[in-house]
Amino acid sequence: MPDREELEMAAGHAGADLFGVADIARFDELAPEKHPRSIFPETRSVVVLGRRIPRGALRGVEEGTNFSNYRLYGCEWLDNQFTSLVTFRVCEFIEDAGWEACPLPNLPPEVPPMGVAVAEGRPAPNVMLDLDDAAVRAGVGEIGYCGLLLTPQFGTRQRIQVILTDADIEPTPMLDGPIDPRTPQFRDVCPFGAFVGETELSVCGKKMLVAEIDYGRCRTCKSGAMPNRMHPAGRPDRIAAHCGRTCLDLLEKEGRVANRFHVPLRKREAWLIRPELDLYDL
Repeated sequence: MPDREELEMAAGHAGADLFGVADIARFDELAPEKHPRSIFPETRSVVVLGRRIPRGALRGVEEGTNFSNYRLYGCEWLDNQFTSLVTFRVCEFIEDAGWEACPLPNLPPEVPPMGVAVAEGRPAPNVMLDLDDAAVRAGVGEIGYCGLLLTPQFGTRQRIQVILTDADIEPTPMLDGPIDPRTPQFRDVCPFGAFVGETELSVCGKKMLVAEIDYGRCRTCKSGAMPNRMHPAGRPDRIAAHCGRTCLDLLEKEGRVANRFHVPLRKREAWLIRPELDLYDL
């Protein structure tokens, strides 16, 4: 079976900025509709890989003058080409060692079934895993108060994919302390009132206080949020939204992100396009 250190080194050579492994037991609490073994019944390990979003890809959105740069370098090209190539090459490494490797892109887990079950007891296709959830189980990050995956290396700035394998790989430890301080600044970060409450999320025993989010409001946000490019049922992309950029700026200023910069992300007062008040009954 692949040695975890060798696998992590191979992932790094392939271009991965993030790496983690969860054994399949960490997914025991999930329903079949969200379980890795519904896709690959012999899965023993779940490998999570990620590539960073360059902070400069957010610069045009932060200034309110260029949104396409983030869409390409922070989203479409980064996910479909750069991160996918990393995933493919790590699959090759695993399969060269004689173990099967099933690559999975980050498709929205909110997508409803699009077919009928092929046999009794099997979920209907397509089974969509929550890769942010998998990243928490693999020790790559946590779910922040704003509902985004946060990592200690890059905060909100990453795209991740997953490999399911029948190789028995030593798991990486889950993160201990929180990245997100859950301060009042974070709780008031949405200017449109989409954070309508809060709840405690538990993933494999790790507890995280997160906001209850009205994604209907997020879908109409004009301050950097983008519709889910995979499926209309998916949550909007909020990494470049006002909430995501504010969260990243606060994490960096509090020294909670390892990738440091000489200047802050937010150098000027944040711009906002506010919704009509009667749209949300505020």
